[in-house]
Amino acid sequence: MFESPRKFKLDRSAFQARNTSEQVNYKEEYQKLTWQERLKIHRYLNSTEFGYDIDNPPRMDKTKFSVRSLKKW
Repeated sequence: MFESPRKFKLDRSAFQARNTSEQVNYKEEYQKLTWQERLKIHRYLNSTEFGYDIDNPPRMDKTKFSVRSLKKW
């Protein structure tokens, strides 16, 4: 369904140092994408930041949470 992060390579020639007047407006660029494309980018960035395989994300540790009912006053 999603592409593996191993298929991506950083193209260092695609980036340039710019000042604020020459800056690209990324908000407008990303708003042009569909929500599915933005979700795909989000999943890729999370997997690279936290060091897990995008095809096999870690499961949530449910022992860290507890369920309690609210006491009636």
